[in-house]
Amino acid sequence: QWTACYSNSGIEAAVQAAGGEMLPANDKGSYQDVALPRAKVMKKAKIHRAIMASDVWFNVPVLKSHGGAGMTVSMKNMMGIVWDRGYFHWNDLHQCIADICTMPKPPALNIVDAYRILVEGGPRGGRGKEVVVAKGLFASADMVAVDTAAIRFFGQLRSMPLQNIGHLKKAEELSVGTTNLESLAVKRLKV
Repeated sequence: QWTACYSNSGIEAAVQAAGGEMLPANDKGSYQDVALPRAKVMKKAKIHRAIMASDVWFNVPVLKSHGGAGMTVSMKNMMGIVWDRGYFHWNDLHQCIADICTMPKPPALNIVDAYRILVEGGPRGGRGKEVVVAKGLFASADMVAVDTAAIRFFGQLRSMPLQNIGHLKKAEELSVGTTNLESLAVKRLKV
């Protein structure tokens, strides 16, 4: 019921008011084969045509716990642009998450919404007690770095050691980005 979600959330109205167009993600014909030559396990993927046809695109995940991957941040969010997400779960989830991040057209910017964080029971949640209002936001072109920063932030709310998120190190090994935040010019703003 993706159409109902976009309608109920107000996203569809905002997109249309800005002159945009809602595109389906439930039609295999909307995806194209893309080679992933740097990948270790997932050597190709069907990625949404709109992503591949764009000049630039932005990855905007909501920070939350995830039963299989440990966390959903920008790297795990990349599964949303792929047709066969089941492949990830059957073929080393963490390596496949790292592999999709080697795609030839990565996001120009990753913006992690950490305003309301699902700290347990992810990806769906439960009774509502697992949501914490943290009022955070992270942004970077480096998916590994922004995920590292967001997971450290999450770790202030609930224990989540970086080593528990296997795709971080695997992506770093594929030269997708860095977990070494101290080597970057990080700017912190408080509004």
